[in-house]
Formats: sequence, C-alpha cells, structure tokens
Amino acid sequence: MSIERNVQIVKDFFAAMGRGDTQGLLALTAEDIEWIIPGENWPLAGTHRGHAGLAELLRKASNSVETSFPAPPEFVAQGDRVLVVGFAKGKIISTRRTFEDHWVFAISVRDGRLTNIREYIDTQALARAAQMDASEPA
Repeated sequence: MSIERNVQIVKDFFAAMGRGDTQGLLALTAEDIEWIIPGENWPLAGTHRGHAGLAELLRKASNSVETSFPAPPEFVAQGDRVLVVGFAKGKIISTRRTFEDHWVFAISVRDGRLTNIREYIDTQALARAAQMDASEPA
C-alpha cells in the first residue's frame, strides 16, 4: 500500500471521528485494533483493544470530553506509519475544567486498515482537568 494511500486512510479516520461516525471508524480499523492512551486520572487513559474496545472508547469520549481542533492537523508518513500532529482545546464534562493539548498520534496502517494508534498527549493537562476539586460543588 502506498504512503499516500495510508495518509488518506488516516485522514478518512479523523474525518469520521469528527462526524462521530462510529460505523465509519470501525470500517477503517482492523478487527484487532489497539489504541493506547497513556496516563492516569482521566477518563480515556488505557489500552483499548478490538472493535468492542474502540466502540467503548468512542462512547466514553462522547460522554466525558468536549474537544475542538482550532487548526487542521499535519500528517507525516513513512512506510506503514502515519504521524498526525495537532492541537486541541477541550473540556472534561464532569468537572467543567478546560485543557489545551498539543498531541501526536502514531498510527500503523496494514492492508488498508488502522492496526495500532498510540497517542502522545499532554497527560498532565488532561489529568488536571479531570480531577475534581473537593472545594468545588459537583
């Protein structure tokens, strides 16, 4: 598969994510997809495996985080690896706290489907936004 085709598949994946199109996302990922989000103390951290894990992650994300992407991300590719570099602003719904996040997704593509996603994010900013301050009303 060509590098250009791999980049297009990743762009299609991000477009489907932006539309909230779970079925479109599942169609672009391998059955054994693995999505790793590092960190602790915030709702989306962990390793999410398979279509069931991906669907659960998307459900959890829609219920816990509001995110906007003020500028389109940059796509850099070599072989079967596509790096997506971007910036997001958001809010953790449960705490109403905001965050800013410079991030990189390292994505592997095999046979036209995403097989592995590893997020490199500002885990401290997200954990801080997710923590409930005991002095604030819930």
